[in-house]
Amino acid sequence: MTNYNYPEGLQDSARTINLWAQLKTETGAAGIPEKLAEIKSLLAEKLTELRALPDDPALRAAEPDDLDGIRALRPAGTRRYWTELPEATYRDRLEGAWLGRCAGCTLGSIVELWAPEQMEAWAAYLGEAFPPADYWSAAERPFEYKYETSRRDAFTPAKMDGVPTDDDLIYTQLGMLILEDYGIDFSTDDVGAAWVKYLPVSPASPVLGNLQAGIPANQAAAVDNPTMFWIIGDIQSDPWGYAAPGYPEKAAEFSWRNATVSSRRNGIYGAMYFSAVIAAAFATGDPLQALEAGLAEIPADCVLAREVRWALDIAGDIKDYRAARAAAEERYAGMHPVHTINNVALTIWGLNIGGDNFTKVIGETVAMGLDNDCTAASAGSIFGAAYGKDAIPEHWTRNFNNKAHSFIIGKESFAIDDMIDRFTALARRVHA
Repeated sequence: MTNYNYPEGLQDSARTINLWAQLKTETGAAGIPEKLAEIKSLLAEKLTELRALPDDPALRAAEPDDLDGIRALRPAGTRRYWTELPEATYRDRLEGAWLGRCAGCTLGSIVELWAPEQMEAWAAYLGEAFPPADYWSAAERPFEYKYETSRRDAFTPAKMDGVPTDDDLIYTQLGMLILEDYGIDFSTDDVGAAWVKYLPVSPASPVLGNLQAGIPANQAAAVDNPTMFWIIGDIQSDPWGYAAPGYPEKAAEFSWRNATVSSRRNGIYGAMYFSAVIAAAFATGDPLQALEAGLAEIPADCVLAREVRWALDIAGDIKDYRAARAAAEERYAGMHPVHTINNVALTIWGLNIGGDNFTKVIGETVAMGLDNDCTAASAGSIFGAAYGKDAIPEHWTRNFNNKAHSFIIGKESFAIDDMIDRFTALARRVHA
């Protein structure tokens, strides 16, 4: 069993220092700025020492960042299911995947990071079922905007006109543009250029700022970035699976080229894993089989692979969102709520609990909390890639109106049917 033994953080100490500085200011004490500068200097010195602590060498050897190193440590598996593109099957499942991702993200977005108990109380206040069986009828702080684009009440049926904007959807749109702008032989440098060209913001990561400062794309994730194992790699996974359907090895390769900009080690593996899972789901038609297949594209002994195997092994014992959240809290106590690893486990359990019932898949996954718009988006995408668009009940998509809004620079929205056409053209090129 993985035991992270996270040490207690310094949040309380920082708060106490600030409170004493305020009180001493109010009592007329002298020397406060000098004392705070001394504390900051000491903290900077100790942070440098903390960052210099050596990693465990055996674990580092099991978790390379380069593609050749990753491939050398993969287990056996099916690298390619489809040798040519079965276009009718693919288009149906592609539409299901994109609609499923949009629906899962939209359901989770306005309760992102809420605890299950908070969502239960909100559902009871609204008089709605929980886990949710439809979009929330009302949003907390409905007048606020997400990414200065979609108001929070646009995530409710009464106000929804198109898929509202969210970072968990932007990267699918961006991946399509990268493949179109730079071709299927795009490089990590091309990805970095696309981030600078198209993204006004990149949540919870210093990478965009590093790129804008001129740091090379293949180094940006490693510069002053303690979030390199977080879920940002995961949420970029879908376009690579969509462009390489039935070809998980190629999907994982695309994902590696892309995720190297933002992530390292298990952050990269999370991206590669879900890209491979989605690619496999198109061909297998079975989400759980696809979740197993994705393990063939990441190092066998990396932490992520071990945790995926654990989550799959106990999935039969996880009957609902409460059990899922309790298992995650016990195993990953102290882990950040937008980390790759804990959220991968929740995604796996949501798919297993829901089975072939889309509403149950995304409803249970959102109800688990943590980064629940990310997890429900991934679960919805994998579900749709396996089962196709007709497996998604109409009430989840009726207000999409063939458009997905965007905060990509110069792209206010994308027509859903046009995205399906464009990804199909890309998949033809990959399989050719």
